[in-house]
Amino acid sequence: MAIAVLVSLLIRTYVFQTFYIPSGSMEPTLQIGDRIVVSKLSVQFGTIHRGDILVFKAPLAVLNDCGDNVTDLVKRVIGLPGEHLSSKGNTIYVNTKPLAQPWAHNEPLERHIGNVTVPANHYFMMGDNQPASCDSRFWGSIPRSSIIGKAFFRLWPLDRIGFL
Repeated sequence: MAIAVLVSLLIRTYVFQTFYIPSGSMEPTLQIGDRIVVSKLSVQFGTIHRGDILVFKAPLAVLNDCGDNVTDLVKRVIGLPGEHLSSKGNTIYVNTKPLAQPWAHNEPLERHIGNVTVPANHYFMMGDNQPASCDSRFWGSIPRSSIIGKAFFRLWPLDRIGFL
């Protein structure tokens, strides 16, 4: 029994962890009440790409800028280190080129992106529910050191189980 608990703790700490989705900021991709599995190793030993859904430690500004007292957030990578971001209307521009968003998302963009350059080792994050997401447009980019892992599998509800 003690070995099973130890193995479980090691897996949760270093390999996989589950998270609950408490808000609608990632709708339609993730719904309130969904449970997702996050791979910690894919961030530690892998590469982060635009479009990845990440779980990360909430910046301190989330409480002030959004009124949310949360410790972890789930958002999608929009901007990578060194990229210049802006928006006009409902179009997001990355290095002056329109961003293709092949994933499901809600518009209008509403809060626009000013002229932002993503610092080294940082990522610009947005929710898929763009009009209702408090994200990097409010509190800026997040450092790689704050990232917990990549979401890759929806575990609950059973009728929507599958890879993200």
